[in-house]
Amino acid sequence: MHHSHEALDRPGGTARVGLLLPLREREFRKLWTAMCASLLGDGAFLVAIAWQVYELSNTPTAMSVVGIAMTVPTILFLLLGGVASDRFERRRIMIGADVLRAAAGLALAGLALTGALEVWHACVFAAMYGTGAAFFAPAFDAVVPDIVPSERLAQANALDQLVRPLVFRMAGPALGGLLVASGGAGVVFALDSASFMFSAAVLCRVRVDARPEGRRARSVTRDLAEGWRFVRRRAWLWATFASAAVAYLCFMGPVEVLLPYLVKNELEGSARDLGMVFAAGGIGSVTCALAMGQRDIPRRSITFIYACWTLATLAVAGYGLSSAMWQLMLAALAFNALETAGTIVWATLKQRHVPRSMLGRVSSLDWLISIGLLPLSFALTGPVAAAIGTRGTLIAAGLVGAIATAAAFFVPGVRRVERLGQRAAADDRRLVALHDLVPEREVA
Repeated sequence: MHHSHEALDRPGGTARVGLLLPLREREFRKLWTAMCASLLGDGAFLVAIAWQVYELSNTPTAMSVVGIAMTVPTILFLLLGGVASDRFERRRIMIGADVLRAAAGLALAGLALTGALEVWHACVFAAMYGTGAAFFAPAFDAVVPDIVPSERLAQANALDQLVRPLVFRMAGPALGGLLVASGGAGVVFALDSASFMFSAAVLCRVRVDARPEGRRARSVTRDLAEGWRFVRRRAWLWATFASAAVAYLCFMGPVEVLLPYLVKNELEGSARDLGMVFAAGGIGSVTCALAMGQRDIPRRSITFIYACWTLATLAVAGYGLSSAMWQLMLAALAFNALETAGTIVWATLKQRHVPRSMLGRVSSLDWLISIGLLPLSFALTGPVAAAIGTRGTLIAAGLVGAIATAAAFFVPGVRRVERLGQRAAADDRRLVALHDLVPEREVA
């Protein structure tokens, strides 16, 4: 944040770097600033909560319980969050979610700094985090097209995927590892709380012209049914949601629970080492986002998404095959780079092909179905790891998850949206050619 945003509109600013074009939009710059602040705290929190739980109870089961406590409220409230983001001002919903999570972080900090924190406390406040995320995520997904022109959405999503790993997976975990090692987890929880409050303060200054209109008189049930019908009629949506649900069932619990355990107990690493593994994943994401931010999404968008996500899930097996810290870092780099590439294209595809009036509900269904089996994933991780070992669980998670992801690509109708995108691109090219051949007044 050392450079002035005003310079971005001058020659040599964003004009040469497609990735930075969305920062010409003042309101997006504010949203981007708020996101950076909260992600920095969250990245540090990622290391602190894992290390704190393993300090309190050095078993994968304890971390699984905390993971369940965070994901269940998210799943329960996601649909309500999606409806709310299509009915009410999305900015206010995001501010409320930030305030709720700031309160949870402050309470965790107080308990940790006084030495009173127990695992059940972590579960309670993790549930508050999960509830806030259920409202924040659909609202954030839906508000971006309200403040960024359609032709810059690909760059906005690439910038999001650049900042998210850069701050959440690199700077945040590295800072978290240092602070946990020097001052304890309580300091990091306090930092996370402060980052949410800063984010809320910045969001208070964001102005969004487009607001959901004419929806408050309708019932929540009817709104949800309308969103579900929209998804059900489009195989590219429901098949991708379903494949993500199975893939996340396979690998999310094992990665979140067993990766810290592997670093701490089998490789005898420190909190700083765990932070470096997460940071390596961030490097992969950042490099990928920088490359993709220079161009629009591929014409064969669905093919690209599924290729990236299948290989990313397969990379999870690399965690189980690693016998040194640098190998864990390499696996994290590959996983996050591929995951980021697919996510940038997926987010842009949704924003271009889903009506804005329905984007909040479709995004909430995306989140709900995709992560709906996460509590089961966390619950199964402990018993499965006890039966086949930490490494065996990670290897199996990557292999089975990759097969589930690839299988959805062959569902009839999944690639239909590619043809829609190709026709739209052809129409754009014809329009440009027409303007080149005919004077502007005649075209008008």
